[in-house]
Amino acid sequence: MIHSLLRVVRLGLKSLLLHKLRAGLAALGIFIGTTTVIWLVAMGEGVSYRAQQQILELGAKNIIVVSKMPSSQNEADASNRVKTYGLLRADYRRIVENLPNIRRAIPMRQLKFELRRANRTADTNLVGCTEEYLQLNRLAIARGRWLTMRDRGHKVVVLGSETARRLFPYQNPIGQTVWVGAEFYRVVGQTKPRMSSAAIGGTLQSRDYNGDAYIPLQTLRRRVGDLVMKRVGGEFHGEKVELSQITVEVNSIEDVDETAEIIHHLLEKYHTQEDYEVIVPKELLRQAERTRAMFNVLLVIIAGISLLVGGIGIMNIMLATVTERTREIGIRRALGATRTDIIQQFLTETLLLTAGGGLLGVAFGVAVKPVFQMARWMVNRIDPDILPPIVYDVDPRVAPWSVLLSLAISLGVGILFGVYPARKAAYLDPIEALRHE
Repeated sequence: MIHSLLRVVRLGLKSLLLHKLRAGLAALGIFIGTTTVIWLVAMGEGVSYRAQQQILELGAKNIIVVSKMPSSQNEADASNRVKTYGLLRADYRRIVENLPNIRRAIPMRQLKFELRRANRTADTNLVGCTEEYLQLNRLAIARGRWLTMRDRGHKVVVLGSETARRLFPYQNPIGQTVWVGAEFYRVVGQTKPRMSSAAIGGTLQSRDYNGDAYIPLQTLRRRVGDLVMKRVGGEFHGEKVELSQITVEVNSIEDVDETAEIIHHLLEKYHTQEDYEVIVPKELLRQAERTRAMFNVLLVIIAGISLLVGGIGIMNIMLATVTERTREIGIRRALGATRTDIIQQFLTETLLLTAGGGLLGVAFGVAVKPVFQMARWMVNRIDPDILPPIVYDVDPRVAPWSVLLSLAISLGVGILFGVYPARKAAYLDPIEALRHE
């Protein structure tokens, strides 16, 4: 049995090698389709993994309450020069005092600000925060120290890595002073570079932590204030926001949904307009997983179409082969070969084509990560701005199931599109086949 199978395989290889270019072009469609399945799924998995990691960084036990501009404010007339909205310090106190099952609540206020030193400037996110902000956002100190309780109300600042580079490109910023608005602040620390976060959901905006500057929340309130005025078109417009965000950490993940609902109802009592949003990272994670599953199905369908086209190409090649080898088929039938033998021979050749293309596609598909990194490196050397920032943050992740699926589909395509040519060859009239020129 094994000897007979090996003989059929040898005959199939010999037949295919008689037309190397044609066989190679036929297998190329399967190769491209198999590689496409693996590469598309790998890119989708990479993007999905990055999004899920960012959601996980928000904390599965966390509830994030953020200020947002209500629709009523957006539709207000131009005479309304100051827009007041968002979370209040009183909201923070109510959450802390009325929810006994929370571990901690961390308030934060951020706004766009320009920092200056000599002739250098840096447009930053000025973040007023507490001591817990460092651990909450997984920041690390590169120089100096982080904010402490003793800094509350004092003019001290911790610079993000990019902010420090812009203001102090050639020297250690620790102990130096920078202008924050119209006042000097002493630099006490600098954070290590941290990967930017993409926008998540409809409310959480993308964040570049490297371009931040951190001061105590009490200092921001006393020195900068809640009201920020900007000159727009010759007129001054302002926004009055007390807190940008409150991050609430509960004791148990089972309490997240219930606590989020309580917070929503608690804030609803004291806000006449919908100027806040309660976000549960755990729910965002579930949504991301559902989106990933739907995305993978779509990618597999698209790549499957590519394999289908490759299969049609192979069927065309095998039909042409049947026509060319009609006399050979007649001779084999005359010498005693059965229809099953003919079907077996042509199916073997088709499977060799599809298996060869599929295995090469798998080998090239598995190499997606180094190929992607090399291409990204080459493009980065030419012009870093050609590619969007997310391309530099995401690495493809090969899913084992995509390798098995693509190989299974390629073999299935070989059988599906090889049966008709094989049957056509087997059911030729031996006498007519022998007469064929």
